[in-house]
Amino acid sequence: MSDIRKIPLKEIDPLDETFSVNFMADLERLRSSIEKVGLIQPVLVREKHSRYQIVCGFRRVSVCQGLGWDEMEARVIHQTEDDLSLFSMSLHDNLTTRGFNSVEVAIALDRLVHHFQMDPPVVIGTFLPLLSLETSEKILNTYLSLVSMEDEMKRYIVQEEVSRSNIRRLASMTSEDRIATLSLLSALKLGENRLREVLTLLEETAQRDHRTVREMIALREIQIVLGHQDLTPSQRTEKVKKVLLNLRYPRLHQIQETFETKRKELNLPAGLSLQHLAFFEAKGMKIELEFETLQEYQSLVSSLSLLQEKEEFQEMLRSKHQVPNTK
Repeated sequence: MSDIRKIPLKEIDPLDETFSVNFMADLERLRSSIEKVGLIQPVLVREKHSRYQIVCGFRRVSVCQGLGWDEMEARVIHQTEDDLSLFSMSLHDNLTTRGFNSVEVAIALDRLVHHFQMDPPVVIGTFLPLLSLETSEKILNTYLSLVSMEDEMKRYIVQEEVSRSNIRRLASMTSEDRIATLSLLSALKLGENRLREVLTLLEETAQRDHRTVREMIALREIQIVLGHQDLTPSQRTEKVKKVLLNLRYPRLHQIQETFETKRKELNLPAGLSLQHLAFFEAKGMKIELEFETLQEYQSLVSSLSLLQEKEEFQEMLRSKHQVPNTK
């Protein structure tokens, strides 16, 4: 049972976060709404030690305090309600009004398992569906691993909407490696696929070379790329990926260098380009012609017919059978 009343803001305890799962709360839209039309929905509080404990409405209380209000409307529930029931009520309320980011989901699940001592199978069966997640122990453990990460990494995960698979890759690192990785990721422009590629290359190469991930990131080749301030984040991303591929697959790097040397030696005319298929991830080459007039076309075809006689081209054809499998 509860009743609605006006309560002084100074009697509300904002430091008691028993029922809070807020992380990177965006208060601007809420502040604008409250300034224009007032508080539409009362907060939910419980009397505790002569003060009020917030159950639902942490952001609303914060905004009203910031606006200098003396009191606000609240629904006050009786002391008899148990904490787990109130926490569940808070989750339902937030899911209805705003939803959760990935870190807030992690905080909620961690609170259920470790604070309320709920058995993981019960959390999986009851609360993962509530949060629109598959009922899987792997999913639960992914979010639980997120809770212990550094706040800087949590912010990156929320801002970039990092997938669960990449969260697991980050969770497998030490804290020191994650901090170093974040310094790298922040300088790049990474979608989900690129992020997966970079993390996988870092992890695999570090493991092979018996290095830590932070030692990999500190390598001169990577730091040189990061030090180029004239590069865009996208350009840095491609260059860092190339460095990591070279470190991970040194034989492939050697073949690439040989290919580039031989291609330069061919002195191909403008409009005629020779490329290796799939950036050396498959055997074979391709030739592209670019022309506007019949005369340009005839000239390029003439140059093309002479390729087979060049020793450099023949060497390139022979070397294509030596491309290593990088899968």
